[in-house]
Amino acid sequence: MEKGGNNFNRGSDKSPKKGPKFTIYWVYAFIGIALLAMNLLDFGSHPKEISFQEFQVNYLKPGDVEQLVVVNKKYVEVYIKKDKLKDPQFKDVNKSRLGGDNPGPHYRFTIGSEESFKKDMDKAQEGVAPENQVKIKYDERTSWFEPVFQLLLPILLIIGLWVLLMRKVGGPGGGGSGGPGGIFNIGKSKATLFDKGTRVNITFNDVAGLDEAKVEVMEIVDFLKNPKKYTSLGGKIPKGALLVGPPGTGKTLLAKAMAGEAQVPFFSMSGSDFVELFVGVGASRVRDLFKQAREKAPCIIFIDEIDAIGRARGKNVMMSNDERENTLNQLLVEMDGFGTDSGIIILAATNRPDVLDSALLRPGRFDRQISIDKPDLAGREQIFQVHLKPIKTSPNLDIKKLASMTPGFAGADIANVCNEAALIAARKGKTEVEMDDFNDAVDRVIGGLEKKNKIISPEEKEVIAYHEAGHAICGWYLEHANPLVKVTIVPRGVAALGYAQYLPKEQYLYNTEQLMDDICMTLGGRAVEEIVFGKISTGAQNDLQVITRMAYAMVTVYGMNDKVGNVSFYDPNNDQAFTKPYSEETAKLIDEEVRKLIDSAYIRTKNLLTERLEQVKILATELLKSEVLYQADLERLIGKRPFDINREHLASKEGLTTDGVHPSDIINPSPSPANA
Repeated sequence: MEKGGNNFNRGSDKSPKKGPKFTIYWVYAFIGIALLAMNLLDFGSHPKEISFQEFQVNYLKPGDVEQLVVVNKKYVEVYIKKDKLKDPQFKDVNKSRLGGDNPGPHYRFTIGSEESFKKDMDKAQEGVAPENQVKIKYDERTSWFEPVFQLLLPILLIIGLWVLLMRKVGGPGGGGSGGPGGIFNIGKSKATLFDKGTRVNITFNDVAGLDEAKVEVMEIVDFLKNPKKYTSLGGKIPKGALLVGPPGTGKTLLAKAMAGEAQVPFFSMSGSDFVELFVGVGASRVRDLFKQAREKAPCIIFIDEIDAIGRARGKNVMMSNDERENTLNQLLVEMDGFGTDSGIIILAATNRPDVLDSALLRPGRFDRQISIDKPDLAGREQIFQVHLKPIKTSPNLDIKKLASMTPGFAGADIANVCNEAALIAARKGKTEVEMDDFNDAVDRVIGGLEKKNKIISPEEKEVIAYHEAGHAICGWYLEHANPLVKVTIVPRGVAALGYAQYLPKEQYLYNTEQLMDDICMTLGGRAVEEIVFGKISTGAQNDLQVITRMAYAMVTVYGMNDKVGNVSFYDPNNDQAFTKPYSEETAKLIDEEVRKLIDSAYIRTKNLLTERLEQVKILATELLKSEVLYQADLERLIGKRPFDINREHLASKEGLTTDGVHPSDIINPSPSPANA
């Protein structure tokens, strides 16, 4: 059984062989060659070019010249006497291309100006009687070619500019009339059709970590293949499904796999493809897209980044776009209106579902919203296995450890880590990619490119070492802080002079104590600078940004403040509004409570670091020596983390795991996805 692609190619071989395509450039070439030929193929004579000195010595002094004709004050034509033409030296000068005697000029030379020519002639004929001097005539000529060229040139330029304009506006179809995407086809859909003749190489085997989403998408394909299976019980095939998730989680990849697996026509288009400069084009393209889809039904339409045309209508009058709203209105009608046909399923992807119009999300249009979150530990392990297939890895590579090292990483981030690891190994001249290369790749993705040649003064390096040691000690002795993985003072990225890497727990919910411990840990760098050096630096800029966002979220979003109360001022559908949803007094209260929260956390952090100052100095000194410290190094220098000791002791005493759960109670050992 042959593949569809081969049948498609064989069918194209039966078409007649095409010769050179006739275009407007052939006309240009023909006109240019004709004009050049007519200019060159002059039926007059072709006089020989000579210099004035040669004319004077060889022809003027011997008395061979009959007359001279000055043409357009640029050159002089020399006519030899008829009785002299019989001499051997003039044997061939009077032969034209047509043969026979030519009464035209026999020689020609150029002149600088008419006055200089007269002076030269008078000087050359001194002592010659006036009646014996050579006659000089003056002739103003215009070639027939010049007026023709002056007439045709602007016409050719206008035609050329018109053709270029049509090609620019019309796109690759060219000409503006017949080709696809021409000026008269601007309202046509730009969707790419994947049918039996064209195949996508990506399948569901290339999509890992999205098991639930794959089941839903595969069910949609099954709807189209076996509709009676679902309609026999009175059910209706869903009109559409919306893929929702953060960037890089695999929404478009899942759609590509769906196109590769489906046995039905698949239309793929971006939301921005509907937007055009001309009014009415977007709605026209929506109509044309669904017209093509109805002809191919049953089929699937995939619209990537649908928020480009699906934003809520009338939210902001000053920034409204009637053309975009007309496009959205036409899409709503096509998806579920009076003339709606069955057999067409619309699949769309977005990472901003909060800005979409509510009419677009209602049942009957997008019946299902498929959530595609960042993968959990098991999902990241599966994604690593997919991306490591083409890479020559070491047999000792621990994929589970790689998955645990990358919490919060999306599929695109993991693909980037694998690629960076391969590049790093190749740069080192290795034959296979090892675990050290993946560690460097994770650091490269998180912190940026390592800058070993960056010159930092010893004083600044000491401040950086104490700053990072402050983070590490706070994270080590705060119960709800994330476990430390690595701390380094090697400069990375654009402005990172050092950083501490933690391993966050993969959880959905955070309580007040956990958030406060995170704030204290983030303030550790600023606090230790004040304690040790008595002054602060600009190195805590990013830390302050993080805690400010976190503190305001605790007060205004999560309701974690007694005075402000159990209210949330976050409205995702009104994030671009000019007015705040609270009064000026409430705004003042929010600012005061945020400052109190941060100040109390800062005092708590300073007290903790003051008590552990000796251990801070130990870590800072070791950082200045080795520049990088791992969790095992901290255990060697300051002992094991006290909360880890208590957890292990409790687990061994009560027969629990280190997570505080009895082994028999574990149903799904995979942790929850990381909080974004």
